[in-house]
Amino acid sequence: MKPTFQIGSTHLTVRELHQILQEWPQLQLAEDAMDRVVHNRNYLDNKVKNSDAPVYGINTGFGALCDVRIGKDDLEQLQENLVLSHACGTGAEVPADVVRLMLVLKVQALAQGYSGVQLQTVQRLLDFFNEDCLPIVFQQGSLGASGDLAPLAHLSLPLLGQGRVRLKGQEMSAAEALKQLGWKPIKLKSKEGLALLNGTQFMSAHGVYILMHAAKLTWLADLIASISLDAYHGLESPFDKRIHLVRPHYGQGVVAERVRKFLSGSNLMKVAKTHVQDPYSFRCVPQVHGATVDTVLHGFNVITTEINSVTDNPTIFDADDDIISAGNFHGQPLALILDFLAIALAELGSISERRTYQLIGGNRNLPPFLVANPGINSGLMIPQYTAAGIVSLNKQLASPSSVDSIESSNGQEDHVSMGANAAVKCLMITENLHQILGIELLNASQALGFRKETSSDFIEDFIAAFRKEVPFIEQDRLLHDDLIAAKDFLRNYDLEASEMFQLF
Repeated sequence: MKPTFQIGSTHLTVRELHQILQEWPQLQLAEDAMDRVVHNRNYLDNKVKNSDAPVYGINTGFGALCDVRIGKDDLEQLQENLVLSHACGTGAEVPADVVRLMLVLKVQALAQGYSGVQLQTVQRLLDFFNEDCLPIVFQQGSLGASGDLAPLAHLSLPLLGQGRVRLKGQEMSAAEALKQLGWKPIKLKSKEGLALLNGTQFMSAHGVYILMHAAKLTWLADLIASISLDAYHGLESPFDKRIHLVRPHYGQGVVAERVRKFLSGSNLMKVAKTHVQDPYSFRCVPQVHGATVDTVLHGFNVITTEINSVTDNPTIFDADDDIISAGNFHGQPLALILDFLAIALAELGSISERRTYQLIGGNRNLPPFLVANPGINSGLMIPQYTAAGIVSLNKQLASPSSVDSIESSNGQEDHVSMGANAAVKCLMITENLHQILGIELLNASQALGFRKETSSDFIEDFIAAFRKEVPFIEQDRLLHDDLIAAKDFLRNYDLEASEMFQLF
């Protein structure tokens, strides 16, 4: 029997969302959330019935058409038209797990009881998750203000029996999926289309997904840097606790502590060294990796706030008998942190590639390009090229989206966040970072193979597991397969959630 998880009663955390993606529990709407949704909807129904006062998006048009009044007989058609007309996404499909997160986060927002939606609408979104019926959503189309309109329209289309879905992985029309599941399309009532489309769930779902990877990648980057340091006969002194107490940035201190822990008991560290300093890519791991840790921690704070917020418009305060049109859908908080995360994660790749470069240089009694008989063998010459090319791409992708804005809707929406573009680019950087770190691990493990002494027990066990996927390179072979295997090893590495989220 599947475990259950209640939505809408408490604040969600990134760690809980990670657990949901890992376990696929049966999601249920909390009873108090049901009461809030029903009460809020009843209030709105009475308001529409008894008042003719113009309220944006309820009895008016949208965007630049906000001054066009809509008759009571057309309010439901207005909402359906909104979803259909705004489903203008294009580009690649959004990854399935991000779509799952979008569903959960949209429910979490609507369950607050300020959006005027029907209970059956919220429940159907949960049903989509529970039955693995995922709307097909596209990466391009959102400006990150007025909400993620286009992607959220695609997320909402199947409620109406429109658009396309993947039902248990099989693509089909939403109409066919509803038929197979025995469901009828939902007839949207006033305000519902706007509640579904106004919101930041495309950006915030990407942000959550990126943070899940970032929490693991910071740990892996520290571990792989430790392996490289040991294989390079690097010095342990830059990781001395006293150094980081006199410059007490949080991330810097915890990275140094991690490296000390990873290297504890290493026989290679006990070997006498003749050099007095290492290159910055080794010596400054706590400072560079630590700054990324601090950025990721900031990301956790911003995105956790966002995923527990109400971000549609207008907002219905039934207790105060008030409906307020404002701008909670604007994605600027997310756009800025996603740009910041992109830069921070790109830097993890940048310094990783520099360590790879140092390892293949023929220094510190390591053979050039980390292979026996260099010359007849090129060894690990070209993987560094590959890493350098990906690092350069990440630098380009890290150019901020949040500094751009293009006026839309006849000037009504005259400043937008472009946070959706920031989200897509940051996810691309995160994917690329797996490959860059995989290339460093390939080089570091190869370098260790030329050392007589052993590293720590933890590192030796980690390398033994890696060797099952990527054997030691005795002579030139097809390295593409090794690069992909190294990346997949890191992606699939089973890091306990308690370890992964320890810092965050």
